[in-house]
Amino acid sequence: MAPIPFMLIQRHVVNKLQARLPQQLTYHSLSHTLDVLKQAETIALAEGLKCPEGLLSLKVAALYHDSGFIDHYHNHEAQGCRIAQQELPGFGFSDAQIEQICSMIRATKIPQNPTTHLEQIICDADLDYLGREDFSQIAQTLYEELVSFGVLAGEDEWNNLQVKFLESHQYFTCYSKANRELHKQAHLASLKNKLNSTKQTPA
Repeated sequence: MAPIPFMLIQRHVVNKLQARLPQQLTYHSLSHTLDVLKQAETIALAEGLKCPEGLLSLKVAALYHDSGFIDHYHNHEAQGCRIAQQELPGFGFSDAQIEQICSMIRATKIPQNPTTHLEQIICDADLDYLGREDFSQIAQTLYEELVSFGVLAGEDEWNNLQVKFLESHQYFTCYSKANRELHKQAHLASLKNKLNSTKQTPA
C-alpha cells in the first residue's frame, strides 16, 4: 500500500491539532507546526534533497513533531512518536518509514542531536525563528506559554534563559548556517545588552 497524498495527511493532522491542542500553547501551536513544515521544505530544497520519499517523510515528521503536546507538555516527542506509530500505518507508511519519521521527531528534542541529513533539516526548521526578523515576536509567545505552565517566574529569568539557549544552540545545515546564524548572533548580543542594562539600573 503506497502512502496516501500528503495533503490528506496534512488535513488530518491540522484538524487534530486545531481541535485538541491546549489554548495555553501560544508557541507550540498549529502556527508553529505549519511554520516548521514550511521551513523544512525550504531548507530541503536549498540543501538539494532530491529523494521524494525522504521529502515526504520529512514533511510528515514536521506535521507530527509537536503532536504529543495534545497529551503531555513534557517529553512530548515520545508521545508524538506514539501518535505517528498509531496513525501512519493507516496512511500506507511502512514500519521502516515510520521509524525514520520517529527518528526525526526525536531529533528535535532539546538539546538537539541529529545524526542524519533529514534530522538536521527538521532540527533547523524547528528553531529557524532564532535567526529571523520575527524572533522577538515569536519568543514572546514562548515566554507567555512558559509562564502559563509555571515554568518561568518572570522576565529576568526568561532573558537569562534565552541567552543560555542561544549560546548553546547550533544550526546544522549549510542553508541555516548561511542564512540564520548571523541574525541569531545579533539577537544574542541584543539580549546580553538588555541584561547588562538591567543590572546597571539602580534599584
